[in-house]
Amino acid sequence: MNKNLWLLAIAQGLFLTNNVVFIAINGLVGLSLAPLGWMATLPVTGYVVGSALSTGLVAHTQARWGRKMSFQLGLLVALLSALLGAWAVNSGNFWLLVTATMIAGYYSANGQLYRFAAAELVGSALREKAISLVLAGGLLGAIFGPNIAKYTRNIYGAPFTGAYLALALVALLSMVVMGMVQFPPEPSKKARHNSSRSVRELLGQPVFLVATMGIALGYGVMNLLMAATPLAMQVCSLQFSDAALVLEWHVIGMFAPGFFTGHLIKRFGVLPIMGIGVLFNALCIAIALSGQDLHQFIAALFLLGVGWNFLFTGGTTLAMQSYRPEEKDKAQAVINFAVFATMAVTSFAAGALVTTQGWTLLNLGSLIPVGFTGLMLLWLASLRRLKSRESH
Repeated sequence: MNKNLWLLAIAQGLFLTNNVVFIAINGLVGLSLAPLGWMATLPVTGYVVGSALSTGLVAHTQARWGRKMSFQLGLLVALLSALLGAWAVNSGNFWLLVTATMIAGYYSANGQLYRFAAAELVGSALREKAISLVLAGGLLGAIFGPNIAKYTRNIYGAPFTGAYLALALVALLSMVVMGMVQFPPEPSKKARHNSSRSVRELLGQPVFLVATMGIALGYGVMNLLMAATPLAMQVCSLQFSDAALVLEWHVIGMFAPGFFTGHLIKRFGVLPIMGIGVLFNALCIAIALSGQDLHQFIAALFLLGVGWNFLFTGGTTLAMQSYRPEEKDKAQAVINFAVFATMAVTSFAAGALVTTQGWTLLNLGSLIPVGFTGLMLLWLASLRRLKSRESH
């Protein structure tokens, strides 16, 4: 565990600060500016649609210029998009805000690769712990994100203009941190060119398919419930400070386990830990269905965060067992596209469902992807047991 890994963990924390602020405010700002109520989460949707559309471009820039240059370019985009968001909110321009969040998606597509870069900074024996530790850096986002949203809400112009300006400063700080990280050499262009496996061949591997589905569906469920929570709490007449507290505990649940998830995967195996993540998601939904008081929102969203961590860390570890180093740009682009495509659907559905069908139906619908993820994990486990018997 080295200096570069700790710096990358800080960069991850600053990346999550950006994400948490976006989640905390974009739906509410959207609700205040949107022509129609069901459009409230379009700025959130814009962020993930922009991320999905950027995955191919990011894979290209990573292959052409390497990790560091691509990450710094992503941070420059984060800076510019935050300033554009501030301008949009201060001028009351809803569609300019959606455009700003779509542009910010390029930063998100880069930030989603920090965990893969972490695994490349250590030996293969420490891969799980490196991924887990860098994800634990997201605790910075848990601390700073909700508080930035809360304390900068009214410091300049229209509500939340200050929050977007604060994110521009966060991007500048992250550029300084990223400038100090030393990444290992990239695979040669010849090695990447000679990688003959197509996307279809990668997805044809049960390990890669289940890892991708586990990450995407885990992220989708988390995003669906998290994006809807501030709106649901507003419907329940709870204050914005209450929503900020719930999101703070949610992000703590997402990243605090990072200090030990890698150890658990090393000890018990990746599939059991991902399975526990599915159970945590189911428990979250059960609590959310039990009532709509503040303590129930806190408990449900905290467990949702822990479930996401186990699925996300486990899925990333599992995926890295299924592709070669020279295939990393292609494989990671596939995984991230699946994540962002799922998030685009769920972030739009969050606003549409919670404002038309309500919090209860939203949670009941979440049981479908949670159950499907569990079935996928059981399928892969049975394939591995069968293969083990045949080898003996």
